[in-house]
Amino acid sequence: RTVQFQQAMMSTLGPEVKTMSCGVDMIGDFTVPAEDRNRTSPFPYGGNRFEFRAVGSSQNVSLVNTVLCTMMADSFKAFADEIEGGATATTVAAKALDAHWRCIFNGNGYGESWPAEATSRGLWKIDSGVEAIACLENTKNTQLFDTLKVMSTPETLARAEVMFNQYTGTVEMEAKCMIDMIRQHIVPSVKKSIARAGAPPTGCPGVADLESCVAKLEASLHHVESEGNLKAKAALARVLRLETMDECRKVCDAVEARLPAEFWTLATYKELLFLDSNQSAKC
Repeated sequence: RTVQFQQAMMSTLGPEVKTMSCGVDMIGDFTVPAEDRNRTSPFPYGGNRFEFRAVGSSQNVSLVNTVLCTMMADSFKAFADEIEGGATATTVAAKALDAHWRCIFNGNGYGESWPAEATSRGLWKIDSGVEAIACLENTKNTQLFDTLKVMSTPETLARAEVMFNQYTGTVEMEAKCMIDMIRQHIVPSVKKSIARAGAPPTGCPGVADLESCVAKLEASLHHVESEGNLKAKAALARVLRLETMDECRKVCDAVEARLPAEFWTLATYKELLFLDSNQSAKC
């Protein structure tokens, strides 16, 4: 298994050395190490190390790092106990590889086939942040931190509550912002178009469709704000963000795609991406 592991990890690395040029005559070419890695993996292998690449740009790495270090410490403790009990390091390593070989995947982690593949391998597949936070409250996880004296069970549960509350608060702000954008920009834009042409453009959702979206958002937001349990509150916020808001976004996108640019008051992707350096350019 150890040899298989090395072969599996190195098979995707392309060990040949590459030569790079800066494109400037006075600076000579230089070689770069062949340490490419699978950038679709949360833990890609880089030749002599593993990297962790899964934290989002707005997320603080401190708690994630605490979890990873605690997991490693628990595993190293188990290895040390076996080796001190008489087992060789090679035997312990081979045993660990046999037990967890199914976790090694060198394919496309972003591909649509990977979730099904993960399920068939018996791996955890958690589809949202709310569900991931809830797993922190599982007894086996609270005991892990407690046993290694990293955090007591109440401290772990408190962190889960803070994350539930933070998630909910973020979604509430996003939903209220969306309601304001529809009311203050998109509905008036459609009304201006109707006033000019007598009807919205062909295929363009009307004012009634947009008002229906606002009503759905406000109803869902009310359910979230009325819930007292933090975990249940976060679960409702997840539905609001990933289902209700997504449904309303499709209606707004349809309006933007069909409404004449002269009536649209929000920044478009064209303006944000291509016209920022040319203020006089027409949309």
